[in-house]
Amino acid sequence: MHKQMPGLFGAVGALLVAAPAAAHHSFAAEFDIEKPIELRGTLTRMEWVNPHGWLYIDVTNPDGTVTNWAIEAGGATQLLRRGLRRTDFEIGTEVIVNGYLARSGEPVVNGRSVTTPEGRNFFLGTDPGGPAN
Repeated sequence: MHKQMPGLFGAVGALLVAAPAAAHHSFAAEFDIEKPIELRGTLTRMEWVNPHGWLYIDVTNPDGTVTNWAIEAGGATQLLRRGLRRTDFEIGTEVIVNGYLARSGEPVVNGRSVTTPEGRNFFLGTDPGGPAN
C-alpha cells in the first residue's frame, strides 16, 4: 500500500494541474475575428471572476424584441490593472461594446472595448491573437 501512495499522489496532482489548463480556450476556437460587432445596450449584470469577467447587456433588436448578450472580458485582475472598476458601471447604464461574435451563433461576444455614455472607453482585456493578457 505504501509503495502505491507516491504514484497515487502524482496522478492526483497531474489531474489538478491539467484541469485549469483544459478549462481555458483559445480565441479562435470560440470567436470569429472575421465577424466584428458593435452592440448598444443596457447593462444588466456583471461578473468579476477569473479567468474571464463577463458583462451582460440587453440589446433591442430591429423588430423590438430584446436579446441579452454575454460579453467575455479579461479576468478581474486584468480589468483592474487597466483602470476598469466595478463601480464604473451601474446596472442600467447604457453602454457600447465592440468585440467579435461567437462561432456558436449564440448571443456571446469576445469584448474588445466598452464605452460609457460620457465617452469613457475601456479595453476589456482579451486578445484575439492569444490568451487574455
